Amino acid sequence: MSFFSRTDKSFLGQWWWTVDRGMLAAFLALVLIGIMMVTTASPPVAEHLGLGSYHFLIRHLVILIPSLGFLFGLSFLERRQIWRLGSMLYAGSIAAMVLVLLTGMEIKGAQRWLHLPGFSLQPSEFVKPAFVVVAAWLMAMQKERENFPGNTITAGLYFLTICLLLLQPDLGMSVVITSVWGVQIFLAGFPFRLLIVLAGAGIGGLIGAYFSFEHVRSRIDRFIDPQSGDNFQVEKSIEAFRNGGLIGTGPGQGTVKLGLPDAHADFIFSVAGEELGLLFILILISIFGFILLRGFSRLSESEDMFTVLAVGGLLTMFGLQAMIHMGSSLHLLPAKGMTLPFISYGGSSLLSMGLSMGMVLALTRRQKRSGISRGGLSLRAAGKAHGEV
Repeated sequence: MSFFSRTDKSFLGQWWWTVDRGMLAAFLALVLIGIMMVTTASPPVAEHLGLGSYHFLIRHLVILIPSLGFLFGLSFLERRQIWRLGSMLYAGSIAAMVLVLLTGMEIKGAQRWLHLPGFSLQPSEFVKPAFVVVAAWLMAMQKERENFPGNTITAGLYFLTICLLLLQPDLGMSVVITSVWGVQIFLAGFPFRLLIVLAGAGIGGLIGAYFSFEHVRSRIDRFIDPQSGDNFQVEKSIEAFRNGGLIGTGPGQGTVKLGLPDAHADFIFSVAGEELGLLFILILISIFGFILLRGFSRLSESEDMFTVLAVGGLLTMFGLQAMIHMGSSLHLLPAKGMTLPFISYGGSSLLSMGLSMGMVLALTRRQKRSGISRGGLSLRAAGKAHGEV
């Protein structure tokens, strides 16, 4: 049963029949799963820190309100409004990242947060989608206007963003942005040699980071040789999956999470594996896969370069972040503190993801039809071409 008839010309009616309702339902499914997982994973962490059992759950629900507001609200915007929002967000995020280096909080050896009343903001979470949208617009303009230096400006903004991230330091976010930009270059149809140069620069950057940052070298060494250092969190994570088996121990019945410091955030996938089992994990992965396939399928219908580059970049960011979180939990990738989109606790990450996917919903909305149907218009045009009255 539909909320609106197809002939409904109201603002909400037109939105309902143009937005990708399947993708929207998948996002809401992730949100509900996230609430369930934070409910079961966060109490041990809160009690260990001397906080109330539902401290993180309450904060998660509070932050979820504006995040869902972004998801729904931005989906109503038009193409040009998305570009303007992305530009303002990028400028604000860059300014905030500079401020972080001057006055930001340092947590676990990284200086990435601004302390606000009752909330810690991580500007780098917002620079990701903002850079994707700005880069998409500039690269699209280069295609449309022969003398417009869109690629040069994009390259300059990329290096500015990466420099600020490495000063924090945040190698994981740098890898994500570099990978997303590489996908945008590929989608834009630029020469393949440019991708090779970017890949070479990325590999060189990783080698440089290995020798420049102690925490990066430590994580990579422990990934290659688990006996070379402390792998407590990863070992506990693997133990959680092992305990969960096929159907899990049951919601709230997990025991490994009691000794996992970041069970509600960086290792919430492990908690899901223990308490809900392999079958649920496969369903969860399928939801992420559905969103990516659905989104890229919509792109195949679009002839607008900005839409293709922006949505392609945002979906790559979404999928890559999920892959890094899952891979770290399963010890398939070096440990990296990265949240699972819409599932993990994390204020800035949750807000950023709501904003990013709201823009995806906006840009993948079907174009309004000027007639009753495309078929009717085609027949009418064919009739005129044959001289029919």
